[in-house]
Amino acid sequence: MRKKVYFKTFGCRTNLYDSQVMMSAMQDYDVTENENEADMVVVNSCTVTNGADSHVRSYISHIENSGGAKIFLTGCGAHTKGEKLLEQGRVSGVFGQSEKEKIDEMLSREEPFYELGDLNHIDESVVDDFIGKSRAFIKIQEGCNFRCSYCIIPYVRGDARSMDEERILEQIRRLAANGFGEFILTGTNVGSYGQNRDSSIASLMKKISQIRGVRRIRLGSVEPIQITDEFKEILGEPWLERHLHIALQHTSPQMLKFMNRRNMYKQDRELFELLSSKGFAVGTDFITGHPGESRELWEEAMRNVKELPLTHLHAFTYSKRDGTPSATMKPEVSGNVAKERLHELESVVMAKNFEFRKAFRGELDVLIENQKDGFFIGYDQHFNKILVKSNEDLVGNWVNIKEYEVKEESNYARV
Repeated sequence: MRKKVYFKTFGCRTNLYDSQVMMSAMQDYDVTENENEADMVVVNSCTVTNGADSHVRSYISHIENSGGAKIFLTGCGAHTKGEKLLEQGRVSGVFGQSEKEKIDEMLSREEPFYELGDLNHIDESVVDDFIGKSRAFIKIQEGCNFRCSYCIIPYVRGDARSMDEERILEQIRRLAANGFGEFILTGTNVGSYGQNRDSSIASLMKKISQIRGVRRIRLGSVEPIQITDEFKEILGEPWLERHLHIALQHTSPQMLKFMNRRNMYKQDRELFELLSSKGFAVGTDFITGHPGESRELWEEAMRNVKELPLTHLHAFTYSKRDGTPSATMKPEVSGNVAKERLHELESVVMAKNFEFRKAFRGELDVLIENQKDGFFIGYDQHFNKILVKSNEDLVGNWVNIKEYEVKEESNYARV
């Protein structure tokens, strides 16, 4: 009887894609979506913060206490925590992202192993299905050439390199033929796609949009400097999601210098106002409590945040990553202060999102992703969640919603 493998994925959309590559590559084992019936568990880990590491360790403890499933660790945490977990006997094997296409070989090994592979690897897999998903995640590049002072990711994902364009397009053609209509382009630094390949993220999206069946294209986080004139030319295209996530990380010019960021607040504000004027919802990444973030700099940052037409936020408190320049910077900011600032920031952006949804009274183009607690749940063209009541099974369907109720926490509708 074939053994069953459960994949537990932490972190970013790139990890979601990598897990799908492993599922698609398996020939000798069966994928299960039920953790309790698994003979083996592959933990695709994240290490971007201490909290991410903690979640991975807690999950491994949960599996250890649940029974006899063998545990294998991959993902970014393999590079930072894998060796110690292997020495402690808590995992049966550790392997890097470059080894994921050899998943059968990795799972079949009887002896403990630690095999990180290389950081110059480029995926050659073509994924034609996404198990348990209504949207398709497409990894278009790997690695990052930026060296932000707080970030460990370039050290565990390597330098920026782009996937082969024709392979990306072939993958999307197959997925579109299998019924997928929404495609999320992902990677470590998505906006760097096409460097050294005489291409660009905007050029790639235009080619994707011409594939039959493609209805909506979404992007992962991009840098402000990656919204080029060529990119601005596609802002009016109907296939581009009316939501862009632009990574700022901070809005104090001095803090951006401490963080070794390439963006500048004045230009960031001009870009956000341009996107807002074209009807886009705009999200950002933000770190609170980075070393050097004095009360004065924080107050300046909040004044600037309140000026920005922000609608979405991916924010977290600073987490020291050994080996990064920020890890030795002074003065440090206490964890409690960093959390207070995080909550203040979240409150401001949540209110901005509510105002945005109240001001928009157009139709919502929604892809229903799942069902929970009596509601069908999906996201509209602005990447705002909507909860839908219906007597029909809507999961996986596109729904055009003309009438809906805007509440503080979410939009609601009945169809």
